[in-house]
Amino acid sequence: MSDETLASTLAHLERLVAFDTRNPPRAISGEGGIIDYLHNALTAAGLVCEVVDLGEGCVYLLATRGAPSLLINVHIDTVPADPGWTVDPHRLVVADGRATGLGACDIKGAAACLLAVIGETSGPAALLFSSDEEAGSSRCVRHFIEQRTFDDVLVAEPTRCAAVAEHRGIGAATLSFTGIGGHASAARALRDSAVHEAVRWASRALEHAAACEDEGSGALRGLRLNLGAIEGGVKANMIAATANIRLGVRPPPEVPPPLALEQLLELAPDLSRVRLAPGFSAPPLPACGAAKLADARKASAELAARLGLTIGPPVDFWTEAALFSAAGANALVFGPGDIAQAHTAGEYVALADLVTAAAAYRRVLS
Repeated sequence: MSDETLASTLAHLERLVAFDTRNPPRAISGEGGIIDYLHNALTAAGLVCEVVDLGEGCVYLLATRGAPSLLINVHIDTVPADPGWTVDPHRLVVADGRATGLGACDIKGAAACLLAVIGETSGPAALLFSSDEEAGSSRCVRHFIEQRTFDDVLVAEPTRCAAVAEHRGIGAATLSFTGIGGHASAARALRDSAVHEAVRWASRALEHAAACEDEGSGALRGLRLNLGAIEGGVKANMIAATANIRLGVRPPPEVPPPLALEQLLELAPDLSRVRLAPGFSAPPLPACGAAKLADARKASAELAARLGLTIGPPVDFWTEAALFSAAGANALVFGPGDIAQAHTAGEYVALADLVTAAAAYRRVLS
């Protein structure tokens, strides 16, 4: 990768980071926003662009050239800025071999690499930029899959420039606990508070996840559980009548996410006092099931070889590659950055990763 290409990548990344694409609040579409920037850059490089706006900040852009069989997908939204940021998260800072900014790692760095090299190539190309991956709905990709199919898909996520062929599925839900409100001086508060009931369930759920650490087969053993938000009650002198816990679970690939959520629900001390409202749920990668796993692994290895990529180990995080896989495509995950930096304060992508990723994208697009 030339110094000029790195400079171009960083110039694009500076502009991309400056766009506030936090999700929520999904204020992504709009005149002069990131979609317009991508559209202008890609049409200038000779690609034909189509923008589809599904509403509520769910918008995607497909840029094509020729008759490609491979689709490269990048999401351009980010999570909200972590409270630990001490500088403007939308101002890219390049220092000490790093480019720091909100979304630089997850995954605007990949988008910047593609913009930098697309004009240097002439092969068939299909680039899909989606805006709602971090929303937990994947409306863009789901809608796109209903309209178009590709034999092979490369989904950009932070993999340290290794091709990932396997990862966990994901399930999200809200558990709503009920109690009997009243004055907190009553002895029954210990039993009747919805917050206390939620905490009792949470203690059991965390112990369950720890006990499952060695369950499953292969590299993706154990249960990944996160209690993302706990809400309930009014004040200290009132017994809480309601409480909610929003959670996410990533089970081993052989365990369907809805089943993992049901198993967690059954840990409730009193099932009559809790209701589970399922949220986003999606299969693992590959989405073919255990019976066809060997064939899927062979196809992934062949695709990686054709693209000049090295297969890395399975990962714990979920990506939209699973949705493409479920639709019948041969899907891999590849991109610059380390998942350990994603969603953190001071998020950064290593310049060396940008160099490696840009070279790989140039090779693929040539």
